[in-house]
Amino acid sequence: MTRFAKRRDKLRSQLRKTKLESLLITNATNVGYLTGFTGDDSYLILSADRCVMLSDQRFTTQLEEECPDLDVEIRGPGKKMLDSIAAVLKKLKLTTVGFEASSMTVALHSALKAALAKCELVETTGWVEQLRMVKDRDEIDRTRRACQLARRAFEVVRATLTPEMTELQVAADLEYQARRFGGKCMSFPSIVAVGPRSALPHANPTAQRLGADDFVLIDWGVNEALYMSDLTRILVTGKILPKLRKVYGVVLKAQLAGIKAIRPGVTAEAVDQAARSVIAKAGYGKQFGHSLGHGVGLEIHEAPRLGAGRDLVLKPGMIVTVEPGIYLPGWGGVRIEDDVLVTRDGHEVLSSVPKDLDQCVVG
Repeated sequence: MTRFAKRRDKLRSQLRKTKLESLLITNATNVGYLTGFTGDDSYLILSADRCVMLSDQRFTTQLEEECPDLDVEIRGPGKKMLDSIAAVLKKLKLTTVGFEASSMTVALHSALKAALAKCELVETTGWVEQLRMVKDRDEIDRTRRACQLARRAFEVVRATLTPEMTELQVAADLEYQARRFGGKCMSFPSIVAVGPRSALPHANPTAQRLGADDFVLIDWGVNEALYMSDLTRILVTGKILPKLRKVYGVVLKAQLAGIKAIRPGVTAEAVDQAARSVIAKAGYGKQFGHSLGHGVGLEIHEAPRLGAGRDLVLKPGMIVTVEPGIYLPGWGGVRIEDDVLVTRDGHEVLSSVPKDLDQCVVG
């Protein structure tokens, strides 16, 4: 049995618990997770004993190669996805079907309801996403590779930085190097922010030159083919001034405390609090306005989230970012981020880019 078939069987157990006959998966990432299909515009219908992929003629050969164990319903030119869904559900004589409430549009739901008068549509939320939270060995290895690609790209770019380079040029070079080393693309548009602009947690790169200030924040990640990494570092391009050393020291201490707290059985809120309390005690609590971290995998932001009010218990196989930050408008911001795997007896930091401040000085 393939790992994709095992995932579908886990999902079937959820169907049995809720006494639903079938589930219509419309989220493209979830479809890929359950089947291994890397295309798009395709849905999946899963029942107790059947699994049917709904797609179109563009993907006929690709589906034969990537999903040889699946039944496939290929629609021709002019045939709507709605018609394919209705035809398969009627053919399988299914009377109840769950749908992904966070993925299906209101328009499609209304059309399905009208087309399937004898079939009950039942809202579901997060079923596949819950399965995706715990990674298997292959997913962990691929995330580790995504971290390695991010490190290699960063090392090359760091070695070539000059004061005349702009934030945009650094972001472009990161993507070039990531692809050069074998990455598919960046996990997200890289954040490169010089000096005061680093106080913007999601700053867009501009024509600002690195030489305009003493430090730059770089937040980047690489998609190795499917799985993603997410890292953040500060690079010192000038002098380590006392304020930077102070703020950086607090953030690094907070990050290490958050990482140390990660282990099976601990809640996501407890990990967030371990880091947040360090920043609060240093007097910067109001300047840390986002959650400590998030899951990373097929998507750059996925469950679980490390934050206040998050009572989810960590389990082995989960991969989360740990990224505390302090943001001071007019001066700048410091954020340090790594990807961390929850192991059976604790944790493993998957990313390995140096982060002691003295190691972050550009020579």
